[in-house]
Amino acid sequence: MKKVALIFTGGTIAMKVSNKLQGAVPSVTPDEIIEKLQDVTEFENLVGYEFSSLPSPSITPEKMYALKQKVDEYLNNDDFAGVIVVHGTDTLEETAFYLDAVTTHAKPVVLTGSMKNASELGYDGLTNLVSSIRVALDERSKNKGVLVVMNYQIHAATEVVKTHTLNLDTFKSVDFGPLGIIDDDEVIYYRLRTMRRDYRLKRAYNNAVGILKVFAGLDGAILDYYIDNGYKGLVIEALGRGNVPAAMMEGIKKARGAGLEIIIVSRAIGGRVLDSYGYKGGGKDLVREGCLLGGNLSGPKARILLMLAIENGYDHDGLVELFKR
Repeated sequence: MKKVALIFTGGTIAMKVSNKLQGAVPSVTPDEIIEKLQDVTEFENLVGYEFSSLPSPSITPEKMYALKQKVDEYLNNDDFAGVIVVHGTDTLEETAFYLDAVTTHAKPVVLTGSMKNASELGYDGLTNLVSSIRVALDERSKNKGVLVVMNYQIHAATEVVKTHTLNLDTFKSVDFGPLGIIDDDEVIYYRLRTMRRDYRLKRAYNNAVGILKVFAGLDGAILDYYIDNGYKGLVIEALGRGNVPAAMMEGIKKARGAGLEIIIVSRAIGGRVLDSYGYKGGGKDLVREGCLLGGNLSGPKARILLMLAIENGYDHDGLVELFKR
């Protein structure tokens, strides 16, 4: 049987509650987790690597960049069937999407973690790892892009979002549902990836792309911050179908004039944006000013894609084609 690499970045899966600090902190080593896995499963083919021991709010684009290099080292080794990245859940979907956007390999890459730490009843870390290993070893997992496996479900990195702060069933593909499940040790795929995009971008990073969430009464003054601080791009999590308050438009025009690339997504959890409305601040008005529509992408994923595209040398016309895919 081929090997499976487990790259540990940290997260709740490797935490226990510290009585001194009155909260969960990194406490469990990769070797301890793998030893427990091998005690309760038939898997003797696991190779662990500790990339970091960070809670996922501390994972940055720079770390995603370095993580991709480590993932490729294992993917390019014929002894390995696939790679599992063990990650905190807060930013898991962003790291998964980053890896998906720069992937060029057929072998499966799976991200997983846990919602409960190792001190809690119902700790889901080992269950999620076992499910992920089965997915990584399954031949049908090839050429599906980066996958997220949590709570017996298999999701596409482009589609999945974290929807609940506590529930074990927090990761959902809101618009399309999971690709498949793990049931009684069997990997079952129900469908192909609906929004399959092979971006194949070169790995890169910067911190000069921001996200702005729109709310009732917001005006355009906030755009000056992004202009004055040298931002290259901005994702606007707009209202509904992709609309903003009319008072934002002067700031948006100014930002576009300063060269900022602006992507419009929705702050709603499901559905895509479209230029359906022609009033001031509506989708049509935004498109006329050179803003681009981000389809079904969430704000954090649109930011990752815009960041990568800018660093890959995409000009405005190139971004138009990229975000149309």
